[in-house]
Amino acid sequence: MKIAVSGATGRMGKLIIEAVLCSNDLELVAAVSAPGLPEIGTDAGAAIGKTTGVLISGTTQEIAKADVLIDFTRPEATLTYLPFCVEHNVGIVIGTTGFDAQGKEQIAEASKTVPVVFAPNMSVGVNSVLKLLEIAGSMLSQYDCEIVEMHHKHKVDAPSGTALEMGRRVAQGRGVDFDSVAVLSREGHTGERPQGAIGFASLRGGDVVGDHTVIFAGPGERIEISHKSGSRAGYAQGAVTAARFLKDKSNGLFSMSDVLGFN
Repeated sequence: MKIAVSGATGRMGKLIIEAVLCSNDLELVAAVSAPGLPEIGTDAGAAIGKTTGVLISGTTQEIAKADVLIDFTRPEATLTYLPFCVEHNVGIVIGTTGFDAQGKEQIAEASKTVPVVFAPNMSVGVNSVLKLLEIAGSMLSQYDCEIVEMHHKHKVDAPSGTALEMGRRVAQGRGVDFDSVAVLSREGHTGERPQGAIGFASLRGGDVVGDHTVIFAGPGERIEISHKSGSRAGYAQGAVTAARFLKDKSNGLFSMSDVLGFN
């Protein structure tokens, strides 16, 4: 499969490029980043000490060479790449987070034409935890649920996409509408905690890759389900697994649960 990587100069982009180069069944054909960066025009493998012959580009045109684009950037960039992928029949794996409702609608619309894997987290471990949270949400439906996440100081959206998806899975297990019970932040005199609320707390600092803990608090006890990432390597491997999943797909919107067979 021919793979393009956007955000090629970022932390995740470099890891995904390395994962593609280490795969026997994948070929890196394009690497794209924001125009104006000093890495534009350099070899995509330079950061990991490899010569690929693929130069980092500041335009979308190179993406047309690919079967699948793997995108870990920001919403505004992803939504620029999306119509280009539709026009040139390129599948897309989206690990970008922070989309608003309109952005998600654009992704869903694109998936009617090209295959899309859209997931807030590509890690096998995280997606296993998501499945566990559906079960816990059902079994512990009378317990208060709070979600605490911490990421590095450069992360620009909060709560994290993974934390929000964890909350959605708890709500799904409880059979309630997530948007009606989610409390994304608290400040000032908030009054008592509403029954059935799913609360969030976001911490930022240092170089934390990603820590998530879901707390179910009941009378005299707490149950905690946690996932802590020591590196981004698992996300990169999940991303290339998602790309392989799209090989025989003509269109459709898929999650990592679909990719991993957890549904």
